[in-house]
Amino acid sequence: MRRLALVFSSGLGLGYLPWAPGTFGTLWGVLLFYLGRFWPWPYFAAATLLFIFFAVAVSRLAEQSLGEHDSSQIVIDEVAGYLTSVVALPFGWKTALLAFVLFRIFDIVKPYPIRYIDRHWGGGWGVVMDDVVAGIFANIVLRLLMALGRMM
Repeated sequence: MRRLALVFSSGLGLGYLPWAPGTFGTLWGVLLFYLGRFWPWPYFAAATLLFIFFAVAVSRLAEQSLGEHDSSQIVIDEVAGYLTSVVALPFGWKTALLAFVLFRIFDIVKPYPIRYIDRHWGGGWGVVMDDVVAGIFANIVLRLLMALGRMM
């Protein structure tokens, strides 16, 4: 079971890349956004929520196997965060790219409360929820940018 958790948590191995594993792991989220582009947004939101719970469980097992909290090899949290950043937004390559950039910025910079969650929450919840909150921030900023674009 733990071996399977390592496979899923590493994004089918992308987490083992020597540089930028989180950035490459996030690409799975872009693919899932593309594949879910025809789903009504409530279905996509429900699937994202289920994915978050799956990511928490898999991350917990992966942490136990790897022996460290939020190892860079675990990238399923980036996928969950990216999916959160595009919930209830229409698919488009511009949206997908902007969400990618915004999510990665929030995930790397970790403004409050993201940094707090990252440092103080343990286990699978601690691994995943800082990325989910980064995704919420990215979703809000993306919506603001889209609204500004319509007003101009």
